[in-house]
Amino acid sequence: MNMLNVSSNAFMIAFFLYCGAFIVHAIAVMGRKFSNREPEAHVKKWGRFGLILTLIGLGSQLVYFFTRWAGSGHIPVSNMYEFMTFLSMMVIVAFAILYMIYKTSLLGLFALPITIILMAYAAVFPQEVQPLVPSLKSIWLNIHVTLAALGESFFAVGFAAGLMYLLRTVKFDSSAKVDKRQQKWLEFTLVVIIIVIGFIGTVFAFRASGYEAVFVQQQVTDVDTGGTNDSKIEKVIYHMPPLVAPHNSDTESYTSFLGMKEPLFEAPSWMNGVNAGRKLNTVLWSVISGLLLYGVLRLIIRKPLSRALSPYLADIDPDDLDEISYRAIAIGFPIFTLGALIFAMIWAEIAWGRFWGWDPKEVWALITWLYYSAYLHLRLSKGWQGRNSAWLAVLGFLIVMFTLVGVNLIIAGLHSYAGTE
Repeated sequence: MNMLNVSSNAFMIAFFLYCGAFIVHAIAVMGRKFSNREPEAHVKKWGRFGLILTLIGLGSQLVYFFTRWAGSGHIPVSNMYEFMTFLSMMVIVAFAILYMIYKTSLLGLFALPITIILMAYAAVFPQEVQPLVPSLKSIWLNIHVTLAALGESFFAVGFAAGLMYLLRTVKFDSSAKVDKRQQKWLEFTLVVIIIVIGFIGTVFAFRASGYEAVFVQQQVTDVDTGGTNDSKIEKVIYHMPPLVAPHNSDTESYTSFLGMKEPLFEAPSWMNGVNAGRKLNTVLWSVISGLLLYGVLRLIIRKPLSRALSPYLADIDPDDLDEISYRAIAIGFPIFTLGALIFAMIWAEIAWGRFWGWDPKEVWALITWLYYSAYLHLRLSKGWQGRNSAWLAVLGFLIVMFTLVGVNLIIAGLHSYAGTE
């Protein structure tokens, strides 16, 4: 238990160090215009300081990783909390590798927020050490998951560089139809990110308040084709105010929120599963809180967020961003191929007696691989560079995140392991 306490403390220290490192990287990149003398020396000095803070944070996160491994008896990548924290650590590893290659601080401006969001998102899930299910008790867990996460971390850095490229190159003063469309899609991308942040903030807010609502739901399943049904009573616990009640349920206990004394509506009958209504409720709260946060930011800034961010990147060479985005994905692709496909199929054969079974996570891992294969083909053979390449990098990471989050939390399958409540 002492090891687990050390692990938890090291995780929190790493989180705050990354927050500090992000601020320092922002000063390095954005503060050059306020430096009256030697702006490049300003960037170098603050960039080095930001890198040191980042590496100290990585060291603290490595302490978290190995102490949790020692305390649990298995590599900590077996549920959503552990995997997302490991992925956030791999994003920093990918950032550090690319920093050594390109010697630029600008990636820290966007790579570190990705890490911070992933760590905050991980903290949403149950953090207790849980026993491994039988299929996870294998050395292939270490090989498959770690390589897959490392490959995805390079995709994350490619996404960060691609998003920065778009913010740098989209013409916000143009009224041309193509530029207006680019502006709208870029703002939509930022809205999606803010919705994720809003979801995290909402979860922590209601968790801190101790909110809870309990429903009793009757689950009916077909036993055979002769019309015989089997029913059982399930208890569904909400930790956010229920806008949506589970289908065919009764209220056991309910705490009023802002005068709302009952759910607004019931989940439709086609949403099967005891947690279907609760998951729909979480999606609705995420969208509502994210849009409210976006609205507040718009009121403060009084302009689209993408337009507000763009001037701070004016001194950055877009060709550097384009090159970094491509190199990150080019490095991550073979690693992801080994971890998420080849070693995963070997493990599937050992664990389940087949290389491929059309499990949702397997299907989406294949979709991700095909997508980045198409990205590299278009980049190398068709000359898709610049804006086209950047949009592909941004969309690709959204597919990665759905593979990681959506499949585990929404689609039932063999990869829907513990800790996803």
